[in-house]
Amino acid sequence: MSQTENPATTTETTATMTGTTTTGTTTPTAGTAPTDAGAPTTIRARFESRFPRGLIIRLIAYLFVGHLFAFFVYLLFVLGGQNQ
Repeated sequence: MSQTENPATTTETTATMTGTTTTGTTTPTAGTAPTDAGAPTTIRARFESRFPRGLIIRLIAYLFVGHLFAFFVYLLFVLGGQNQ
């Protein structure tokens, strides 16, 4: 198998999944997931391959600051309501 050939589309790969023994290039059958040799194996690597680390940090910071601001506004209403 050459380096440029996708292992999920070769008959050798699908032969183990479907039981066929013909040679050549075919597409994977429905219901079988194509394998990717370069796919990350750990959960953190898969997560970081989809979302950049800076985006996650900003998301957490914005969520924290947003909740802190909402708590402050809620506190203003609670304290203002007691003053009546």
